[in-house]
Amino acid sequence: MNQIPDFLRTEIWHPLSVHFPIALLLLATLFGIVAFFVRNKQWRFNRDLLLLLGTIGAWIAVYTGSLADGIVSREICDPTMLKSHELFAFGVAWTYSAAFLLTVAIKLNVLEKFKRYIEILIVVLMLAGSGLLGYTGHLGAQLVFQQGAGVYQPTEDCAEFE
Repeated sequence: MNQIPDFLRTEIWHPLSVHFPIALLLLATLFGIVAFFVRNKQWRFNRDLLLLLGTIGAWIAVYTGSLADGIVSREICDPTMLKSHELFAFGVAWTYSAAFLLTVAIKLNVLEKFKRYIEILIVVLMLAGSGLLGYTGHLGAQLVFQQGAGVYQPTEDCAEFE
């Protein structure tokens, strides 16, 4: 009889850690768009907080993805898709990191005379990051649902669940 593997194995940490940053970064982008147009401090504060938490979460997701990479790459048919997923994930993390650093520059009054242009750049970076995030998620979904990355495959008769 086969034994069901432990749920909290290393390759599972990535899907457990990736969904909060996705939600936080997409919300940060929405708050960023609103904050740009309404010019309200509360909207900017919320954007910055969501952006900080989401960016930290994105880097955690990149880290846990790197841990899973060594295990999952041996199980899938097309490891180039895994590499693309990883590269786009780094793109997401760096893009949102840059947007966050620009919000810090605004708070520190660095380049004060370019503040409006920096605000535009923050929104553009966050929109670009959202696009990268969507494609990274698409690649991740393909890895899981087409190639079974990190997914336990039960026996045909499911005897291990009895």
